[in-house]
Amino acid sequence: MPDPATLVIKARLESIKEARDFIKLVFGTWGLEDFAARIVVSELATNAIKHGSRENDLVVVRAYRRDEGCAVIETWDRSEALPVLQPENYASESGRGLLLLEQLVTRWGTRPLTEGGKIVFAELEAVPHEG
Repeated sequence: MPDPATLVIKARLESIKEARDFIKLVFGTWGLEDFAARIVVSELATNAIKHGSRENDLVVVRAYRRDEGCAVIETWDRSEALPVLQPENYASESGRGLLLLEQLVTRWGTRPLTEGGKIVFAELEAVPHEG
């Protein structure tokens, strides 16, 4: 497996666009469709910033391909609190991100970081870009 592509962003909501642009570039380099990946990284980065960080902490965004070909997107944050899949609430204006994530990826989960904090990862099917 080649080295992961890595981006470090400040834990500010304005930084989510940087994460989306980064994933678009990486998936483009791999010749893969990036639509679902940009949605996935938006959700992962939003959760890392809103629930896993304090203002101006750093959040790491990584992308790599597994040997079997699937694409993986990760975010690293300082919190050890795990993401919680909320029950569907049609009246709520938020809280659906992980439900959406589950529909777009083949698998997602978390791993603790030895220095504290966690990694949240999502594995996506590698769909070649047409065009």
